Amino acid sequence: MSDDNDRLDLHVHTTFSDGDMTPQEVVREAKRLGLAGVAITDHDEVAGVDAAMEAAGSGFEVVPGVELSTSDGKSDIHILGYLIDTKSEELRKCLDLFRDARRTRGIRMVERLQKMGVDIEVGAVLDRAGGGSVGRPHIAATLVENGAVDSVEAAFKKYIGFHSPAYVAKYQLKPSDAFRLIRETGGVGGMAHPGSTRRDDLITDFIAEGMRAIEVYHPKHSQGDIARYRRLAEKLGLVVTGGSDSHGIRNAKLHIGAHTVPGSTVELLKKARSY
Repeated sequence: MSDDNDRLDLHVHTTFSDGDMTPQEVVREAKRLGLAGVAITDHDEVAGVDAAMEAAGSGFEVVPGVELSTSDGKSDIHILGYLIDTKSEELRKCLDLFRDARRTRGIRMVERLQKMGVDIEVGAVLDRAGGGSVGRPHIAATLVENGAVDSVEAAFKKYIGFHSPAYVAKYQLKPSDAFRLIRETGGVGGMAHPGSTRRDDLITDFIAEGMRAIEVYHPKHSQGDIARYRRLAEKLGLVVTGGSDSHGIRNAKLHIGAHTVPGSTVELLKKARSY
């Protein structure tokens, strides 16, 4: 059993979604930093979990996870699933739909860019995704490589950000469907970075739909946010989670281990599965 002297980062992305570190690199970096474990929480993808577990060996915990894209019609809401059965057939079918939808979305955005006269090819974007879920960061990085823009940030602002000319909306679940899927695959669902979503009005509904955790510690949360969501978690009986939301080395503020939680958090998540 882990104790509170151990620290875990429960929100990390890899090259299987839009991170720039492989699962093996994530594990090596987390060990170098003295962490006791990480949760692999790729966007709508679980293929990186097994690779991380194989690289972990003994004495380092890899929590199988996923970050699901959902919408309530007004807001995009990300749902974290912890301790899920990554071999679940139902989960695989759902994530296959996401993967296909992401690929189609990526191709449509590239086609829009091409019609605008931008130098970019579908094959280059798919190669950059490396067989994982295709995301806008892959398109942005390709635009930078081709010299169409100077930075990833500029690519989003000029071409593929929300309301930008090449933007295409993504396929999303309803939050209730995400919580059901996580619950039926043996996992625990939690709301990701609620301080950036600002939809606290939905939290009690989410609890009724199966949510048992909430991400309190996150780079986008102010100290006021952290205090607010800790109080809320205590009041509502939710497990307090947190992590760096690391996508690799490209953003120092979101580096692995930037935000962590005690090792006992995993034990609390395991207990929460019985509710």
